[in-house]
Amino acid sequence: MGGEKFQKLVEIMARLRSPEGCPWDREQTFDTIRSYLLEETYEVIDAIDRRDWKELAGELGDLQLQVVFFSQMAAEQGLFTIEDVLERITEKLIRRHPHVFAGESAETAGEVLKRWNELKAEERGRDGGSPGLLEGVPYTLPALLEAYQLSSRAAQAGFDWQRFEDLIEKLHEELAELEEARGRGDGPAPVEDELGDLLFMVVNIVRFLRFDPELALRKTNRKFRERFAQVEEGLTRRGKTPAQAGLEEMEELWQQAKKR
Repeated sequence: MGGEKFQKLVEIMARLRSPEGCPWDREQTFDTIRSYLLEETYEVIDAIDRRDWKELAGELGDLQLQVVFFSQMAAEQGLFTIEDVLERITEKLIRRHPHVFAGESAETAGEVLKRWNELKAEERGRDGGSPGLLEGVPYTLPALLEAYQLSSRAAQAGFDWQRFEDLIEKLHEELAELEEARGRGDGPAPVEDELGDLLFMVVNIVRFLRFDPELALRKTNRKFRERFAQVEEGLTRRGKTPAQAGLEEMEELWQQAKKR
C-alpha cells in the first residue's frame, strides 16, 4: 500500500510539472526550490522538538515532496530519476551495514559508526576523491553543525581529549586568548578569530559529553523565548514596555520566570 501511495505522489508531481499542470510548479528550478528544502527540514525538526507527532507526519510529507520535486526536475533534464534515488540509497544502506547483510560483526553503536566512516572513505577513494576524513563534511553546513561533524570525525580517528577536565582547561585558555586579543587593540579580526576558537571549543565540550550542540542550543533558544515573553507580560501588567523598563526591573522579572 505504501508503494502505491508513493507512486501516486510521483505521478502528481509529474502532472504538476507538465504543460497542463501548475504554472508555478513548472517555473521552479533546482536553485529556486532548494530554500524550501531547508525550510521543510527545520519544520520537521521543530515538530520533533514540540513532540507534535500529528504535525510531524505532515512535515515529513512536505519533506518527501521536496525529494520527489527535485527528482522530477532531474528526470526532465535526463540527469536521473526517482528510481535512481531509491536504488542508490538502498544499495548504500546494504553496503554500509555489513554487520547486518555481509556477515561482519558490530556490537556497539560506536563500532557501527566507525565502520560506516571507513566505508565512506573507501568509497571516496574508489571514486577518485580524496580519502581525507574531513572531506565528507560539506562546507555548506550551518557553522554549528559543521563544527560538530568536523570534531566528531577527528575524534573517531583518535584526535580527541581524554578527560573532561582537559577540555575545561582548554576552554579557559581560549577565554584568556580572547581577553588578550581585545586588550591588544589590533582591530576586530583577531577578536573574531578568538571568538571562533571559543565557539569551536564549546562545541567540542558538548560533543565530548555526547550531546548534540544544535539540539542543545535549540532547547535554550526556546527556553529564552518563553522566559522573555514572561518578562514582557510582567512589564505589560505594570503598564510598561521593555524600552521603558530598566535592566534591574527586567532582571527581577527574568528571575521570576526562571522559577516557574
